[in-house]
Amino acid sequence: MNEIIIGIDLGTTNSEVAIVENGQVLVIADNNKKILPSFVGIDDQGDILVGESARNQYLVYPERTVKSIKRLMGQDIQVNLAGHTYAPQEISAIILKRLKAIAEQHVRHPVNKAVITVPAYFSDAQRQATREAGKIAGLEVVRMINEPTAAALAYGGSQLEQKRMLVYDLGGGTFDVSVVNIEAGVVEVLSSHGDNHLGGDDFDQQIIEYILDHLQETQGVDARRHSKALARITRAAEHAKLVLSDEPYARIEEEYLLEHEGAAIHLSLELSRIDYEAMIEDSINATIDAVHIAMKGAKLTPADIDEIVLVGGSTRTPCIRERLFNEFGFEPHSEVDPDLCVAMGAAIQAAMIGGQEVSAVLVDVTPYTYGTSAIGYLNSDYYPFTYVPIIHKNTALPNRKTEAFVTNHDGQEVVNVTIYQGEDPDALNNIKIGEFLVEGLQNVEAGNVVTLTLSLDLNGMLHVSAQEKATGLEKSITIKNVIPRFEKDTLDTARHRINKLFRQNDALRAVVKNEAPEIVEARKLSAKAEALFDKVSNEDKEDMIELMENINSCIESGSNERVQEYTVKLADIIYYLES
Repeated sequence: MNEIIIGIDLGTTNSEVAIVENGQVLVIADNNKKILPSFVGIDDQGDILVGESARNQYLVYPERTVKSIKRLMGQDIQVNLAGHTYAPQEISAIILKRLKAIAEQHVRHPVNKAVITVPAYFSDAQRQATREAGKIAGLEVVRMINEPTAAALAYGGSQLEQKRMLVYDLGGGTFDVSVVNIEAGVVEVLSSHGDNHLGGDDFDQQIIEYILDHLQETQGVDARRHSKALARITRAAEHAKLVLSDEPYARIEEEYLLEHEGAAIHLSLELSRIDYEAMIEDSINATIDAVHIAMKGAKLTPADIDEIVLVGGSTRTPCIRERLFNEFGFEPHSEVDPDLCVAMGAAIQAAMIGGQEVSAVLVDVTPYTYGTSAIGYLNSDYYPFTYVPIIHKNTALPNRKTEAFVTNHDGQEVVNVTIYQGEDPDALNNIKIGEFLVEGLQNVEAGNVVTLTLSLDLNGMLHVSAQEKATGLEKSITIKNVIPRFEKDTLDTARHRINKLFRQNDALRAVVKNEAPEIVEARKLSAKAEALFDKVSNEDKEDMIELMENINSCIESGSNERVQEYTVKLADIIYYLES
C-alpha cells in the first residue's frame, strides 16, 4: 500500500481535501458536501465548530466565530474567538484538522502527510505560517504548491499535446495569474503575478457598503455599530453576489435586522448586476493589469495562449469572462468546478510524491525577485543601497544562486547581509525580509571576497548563506520575514491547545454515542497522559502527543483495532513515567 498523502486547498472562503484513489482524483465529501466553509467557531457549550455549523453561527454570534483567516496568515497578530486569543496559524490548524478527519473517515486509516496549496503570490512568511498550521494540526506538509499551478495540474496534467495555458485564479481573499506550458505531461509554469489582498471578500465588502449606505440614507441608522446586524448584512451580500452570477437582479431582504429608537428596522432593496459590476470595476481592472504583467514575464502575447482556465468561485462573475474574452478572443474554460480544481491538483501532486502512477511532472516558479543591497550607482549617483537581484522573478524552482561581494574598507571584520524582496533599483523601496551578521572576517585590506548564496526550495521558501571565500567562514539563516517563526515549544503548546479543543468535543460524543470499551479506555488514557505533560521531557511529551493524535485519527476513521495498538504503546510510556 502506498503511503497516504492528501491534497488540501486551504482557502479564504472555502477549503477542500482530495486524494487520488484507483487512479482517479476524488474530492472527499463530508455529509455529501465537498466544500468546507473556512469558518471556525466556539458554541455556547464551549465546543469547537468548523465549517457550515460555524458559518451558520456567524449570523447570530459573530464574536464567537472567525472567517477569512487566510488573509491574516503571515502577520504578527492575534484574533479573538469566544474571549480567547489565537494566532492565525492556530485557526487555520483547526480547519486543517477537520479536513484531516474527513480524509481519515474516508480512507479508514490515520493520515499524517499532506500537500497544501498556497496563493502563488504568498510571501515566505505566509508560506511558513501555512506550514506551521499543518504542524499544529498534526500534518507533515510534504510540499506546498501554488494554487494556479495545482489548477493547471488538474486541467492539463494528462495532456500530451503542447499547450500554453493562462490560469486566472480569483478566490475569496487572493488573486493569482500564471502562464503555464504543458507538453508531454510536464506542467511548466512560465510566469506568475498576483495580489494577496484582492478577492471575493472585497466584492462582498462593496455590496456591504452599498447596503449600509442605503440604510443610512433611507432610515437614518448606522448598522456598522450592530455586530449581529452587520453579520446578517454580510451574509446577505454574499448571497446577492452569488445570485448576480446567474441573474440580472438580486433582491436583498432581511426582516427585523435591528431595532432603532424603539422601531424595528427592515432591509429591502434590489441590486442590479450592472450596478454591482460597476462597484467592482477597479478590482477587475487590477486583475487584468496583473494578466498583462504575467504575459510580459512569460514573453508571450494573447495570440500565444491556447486556453484560459478559471479558478476560484469569484470567477463566476460574468464580467470576468467578458473581459478575458475581449482580451484573448476566446471563451475561458470552466469544465472542472472552479471551487474544486485546486484541491484536485494538490491531490495529484500528493499522489506523485506518494509513489502512485500519475502522468504529470510539475515545474513551478517563484513569483518574487530576491536580492541584497550593495554600494553602487543609482541614476548615475553614488548610492549605498543599490539593489542587487540574485534570484529573479519567474525563476524555476528549486533554485540556487550565488554572487560575490567584497568588503569596502581595510580591516573590515563584519558584514551586515540584508535580504530584500522586490524589483525596485533602490533596495530601500523593496520589502526587507531578513538580515544577519557575518562576523570574524580576516583583518585584511578592502576587497576581501564574501559570497552570498540564496536558495529557494520547492515550497518557495528562502534559505540564505554567506561565506568568506578565503577561509570558509560561513553564516546562514532561513528568512524569517516580517514575523518570528513559532519556536518548537510554542508549536507544541499551540498543538496541545488545539487538540484540547477537539478532545472536549470527543468526550461529549463518547457520552452521546455510548462508544466501545476500547475507545472509552483510549480516551481515559489520553486524559491521563495529558495530565503528565508538565512533568515529562519534551521528547516524551512529543511521543505522547503523536500517539494521542493517532488514537483520535483511528477513532474518527473507525479503525478500532488500531486504537488498541496505539493505546498499548501509550500505556507503556505512562507506566514507564510513573514507575
